[in-house]
Amino acid sequence: MNWTMIDPIIENAIREDLGSGDVTTAGIGLLGQICQGRFVAKEDGVVCGLEVARRVFLHVDRMCGEEVPILMELLTTDGSAVCKGEVLATIQGPAVPILSGERVALNFLQHLSGIATRTADAVSRIRDTQARIVDTRKTTPGLRGMEKYAVRAGGGTNHRFNLSDGVLIKDNHIAAAGGITAAVAAIRRYAPHTLRIEVEVESLEQVAEALDAGADILLLDN
Repeated sequence: MNWTMIDPIIENAIREDLGSGDVTTAGIGLLGQICQGRFVAKEDGVVCGLEVARRVFLHVDRMCGEEVPILMELLTTDGSAVCKGEVLATIQGPAVPILSGERVALNFLQHLSGIATRTADAVSRIRDTQARIVDTRKTTPGLRGMEKYAVRAGGGTNHRFNLSDGVLIKDNHIAAAGGITAAVAAIRRYAPHTLRIEVEVESLEQVAEALDAGADILLLDN
């Protein structure tokens, strides 16, 4: 993953959760205490987000100004199938940043593991075919890099990461251009020849028109 893009997301998530400070942890008086814990799978699935979780604790440790570092040991890797009750990682270090950062770390870990698990399930259903499970740009704003990483961890394939990655002519483009043929012709004049042209089609008539116009890929309307 591109940590240059993801680190600010992690930092914002920590600030969002901390607010002006963790009053519960501070009130109990855990400053200077060392604690340890385990990350345990609550059900079977495909784990994803362990490195993100570890990164959360690195950031929250620095934000809290602790001198003793948090040590998180990963016992498995992203993309691995895990069983209910399996220990995924252990953690040890200052109690304050660990307790203050655990929810953010778990949010990322659970969210990404959920995507990886659902993707792996879909991949398993088409195992005996030549089809592939491909994602979309319908991602949580700001989390696209992580969510597409989770798709890969589950055995899926990434489609376009952003609008500059490829041409996808959809119904609104077709309507604005005056038809599939006109839209494809305009793109051929504008886009680099290395970009494949994908056209979303809604009928067999549109399939024929898109192919005649020179589309490289057809997307069935979903």
